[in-house]
Amino acid sequence: MNILVTGGCGFMGSHFIRHILATYPEYSIFNLDALTYCGNPENVKDIQDQSRYQFIKGDITNQDVVNALVSRGIDVIVNYAAETHVDRSILDPKSFVMTDVIGTHTLLEAAKKYAVKKYIQISTDEVFGAITVGSFTEESPFQPNSPYAASKASGDLLCRAYNKTYGVPVIATHSVNCYGPYQYPEKFISLFITNLLEEKKVPLYGDGAQVREWLYVTDHARAIDHIIHHGTVGERYGIGSGEERSNRDVVDNMLVLLEKNEEMVQYVTDRPGHDRRYSIDSSKLRILGWTPEYSFDEGMRKTVEWYRGHPEWWRPLKNASFNEYYKKQYQQ
Repeated sequence: MNILVTGGCGFMGSHFIRHILATYPEYSIFNLDALTYCGNPENVKDIQDQSRYQFIKGDITNQDVVNALVSRGIDVIVNYAAETHVDRSILDPKSFVMTDVIGTHTLLEAAKKYAVKKYIQISTDEVFGAITVGSFTEESPFQPNSPYAASKASGDLLCRAYNKTYGVPVIATHSVNCYGPYQYPEKFISLFITNLLEEKKVPLYGDGAQVREWLYVTDHARAIDHIIHHGTVGERYGIGSGEERSNRDVVDNMLVLLEKNEEMVQYVTDRPGHDRRYSIDSSKLRILGWTPEYSFDEGMRKTVEWYRGHPEWWRPLKNASFNEYYKKQYQQ
């Protein structure tokens, strides 16, 4: 099987590529990545010389680039390429529309033209908005509250339309928050761990009572693998762990693991449109046979130890790539 992974030099895509190459010795991976700020070749350095792996630098909004690649006999497209950081979407929503909407359209056109067997859309539970009690399901309506969530919801609706109108074999996925090694140090967990390792305070939004469901990144890779092989075309699947934590609880977990005290926490003004709680029902996927392997506590221990042991990976990214806004917000 030939699999095209877009955004494969990013956090989640690189873990998926590594998982597939290790699990299926007969599969080949083509990694298309524009290498924007969070697309890091170092994330796949350990597999770059494998004969079954090929990297192609290119933008998913470029139809010629995408067509030239898909026409080579791609069986499955897995679209990890996305702008994903909510704070950045508030500052620069256009870049999110370009990648998450126009880029998705470009890939769907290629999937239609070259009769790709399956197209897997990697999306988020944030498209559903916030939920006070209970959990979102695959049938929940889209109610995005940030430019990021709106751009992902738009791409997801294009996927639905291409399946219904043209018969493109789309499967959409909506995941809870992922964390783990190789996550660019602007996300909540990776930012806070690296701040604490640098003896910098961590900026906790609002009252810290926002609730998220957390999934270790290799469990997400396994979920996508399972959906490729067992999922039904035209369906949507929620990917969740069932482990909910308030942001304050996550910070407390980090403080314990890194042996820091409460003085390292700095409460800051909440961001606009900050969703209070996310939760997703993943029973539809679990019926197919997938379950997460890592508990939150185990995943956090592994994540903290990875960042502690790899300052050469995250410190240059953090110091070189953050603009003045992020320095002001996150490195106080």
